[in-house]
Amino acid sequence: MGERAINGQMTASPSPPTRSAAPDDAHVIGASLADPERFATIFDRHHDRIAAYVRRRLTADGGDELAAQTFLIAFEQRARYDRAQRSAAPWLYGIATNLLRRHHRSETRRWKAYATHGETGAPAVDTSDLDARADASAAGPALARSLARLRRDDRDTLLLFAWADLTYPEIAAALSIPIGTVRSRINRARRLLAAELDLPAPTTEPAMAPGRATLSTKESE
Repeated sequence: MGERAINGQMTASPSPPTRSAAPDDAHVIGASLADPERFATIFDRHHDRIAAYVRRRLTADGGDELAAQTFLIAFEQRARYDRAQRSAAPWLYGIATNLLRRHHRSETRRWKAYATHGETGAPAVDTSDLDARADASAAGPALARSLARLRRDDRDTLLLFAWADLTYPEIAAALSIPIGTVRSRINRARRLLAAELDLPAPTTEPAMAPGRATLSTKESE
């Protein structure tokens, strides 16, 4: 609190108003049980990220539809949300992943088509950030082939890490699995990528901190 002179006398300056922190997702979801319109805040906070993620794994139209289904299911199941989890992101990605599993075969076909025909003969698949060692035109088809060969559970786990930017604990919460299972799935997927791309086998885990991740099989620095 500062001071200022008024009529030659020093008086305390008023403190600036403090801003209250926005309620976290758990609070908003709890409030939405009595006031359903409050759930719109969850949509506004997370829709763009969820939609972008599912578009990358499906087509643009299919991704938008699946994202809408994700939030509809979340709204219907909001009473079951674990309010010990302050962020709803892992919960929402978990719902989206369950919906994506219905499209597992078509997603695999898209990866295989991209691997075979490259950029000209397959649906648009963004692989530009999958591997830091090479440009997209060279690495894309090889990576697409590798992703098509991954087990469904391994691919889901790896892409939640690499494309959704979730940490290991967040992935564990999203998929309702132990962190050790997350670790083993990602390590298995990275080793397959290393073999497919003729890279040294990874010997360390990728960084678990939030932030942009890639599917690079190089060791974390």
